[in-house]
Amino acid sequence: MLPSTTRAPRAWPVRAFLSQAMLLRSLYTLLAAIALAATTTPASANDASPTRKSLRDTKTDAPRRDPGSELSTWCAGIAAAHPRGQIPDCLSLRLTEGQGRSVKGVPLWSTDVTPSSASAPPLRVLVLGGIHGDEEASVTLVIDWIARARRETLARPVHWRMAPLVNPDGYFRSPRTRVNANGVDLNRNFQTRQWDTEAHKYWIKTTRRDPRRFPGPSALSEPESRWVHQQIHSFQPQLIVAVHAPYGVLDFDGPPPPPTRLGNLMLDQVGIYPGSLGNYGGTVLGVPVVTIELKHSSRMPATDAQAMWTDLQRWIDNHLLTASGTTRFGATRTLSPTTN
Repeated sequence: MLPSTTRAPRAWPVRAFLSQAMLLRSLYTLLAAIALAATTTPASANDASPTRKSLRDTKTDAPRRDPGSELSTWCAGIAAAHPRGQIPDCLSLRLTEGQGRSVKGVPLWSTDVTPSSASAPPLRVLVLGGIHGDEEASVTLVIDWIARARRETLARPVHWRMAPLVNPDGYFRSPRTRVNANGVDLNRNFQTRQWDTEAHKYWIKTTRRDPRRFPGPSALSEPESRWVHQQIHSFQPQLIVAVHAPYGVLDFDGPPPPPTRLGNLMLDQVGIYPGSLGNYGGTVLGVPVVTIELKHSSRMPATDAQAMWTDLQRWIDNHLLTASGTTRFGATRTLSPTTN
């Protein structure tokens, strides 16, 4: 036994050795991170482009479920996202190709459903889904409505033009993205008043350069938003319905009165944003724009789709059509931007 005055060996050298090993390992990790960063393309210093990367919305090499240019392939890609039987047979919707293409060259399929007979010019309604590629329920709803419009009696004097998926590049990426293949939020890319001075300022100061809401280098810089713009000015809609998710509200821009509810969605006018379709259609063109914000991005129960469809028909009958079935306003008016 050691004398009582003798102390046991101190343990600090062991702790010091372990601390040195941990320090070396941390230094190695730091050096590896620096080397990795050196191989990554730096973000642009220009205020007009995103400076933060998002794996969800800006990764350029994200896997993609390529829909090609054939309707059968496109429909197969849509059906793959839904349980069997949840959406109508896509090939029966009579979608047509037209001239619109996405950044990646995917056709922007659409269809017209016209009344069987009408003594007066019908009300023209443009319905758009999938403006944001990660809101797949909006695509489901428009497909459901196309099938309902074709099944139901076409005596109502309404000419529907419906495009289920405006942003196919975002929709068919894995994971899906809000923005298009150029990293642009299409719903911030329309030519609204003061877009040149307000769009990037809003993006920088209000969204703090959120890459999911980048408005693009210029208004209508994207082929998808240009296609919507062309549809508006060639079809001359008297009502625009844009379907989004997942905020669970009903928004409205343009001439009142708005619908107070569609199905389980209640009216809550949230305001306008630089470059948004509601701003462009409702404020610049003076066309009523109903913006549906579904409650879920991925789920669209058929019962909810039916309720929204029924309420929309009722609102159209009460506010946009007269008792004789003719349109209350805008039947012969040519859409053009109002004075800034």
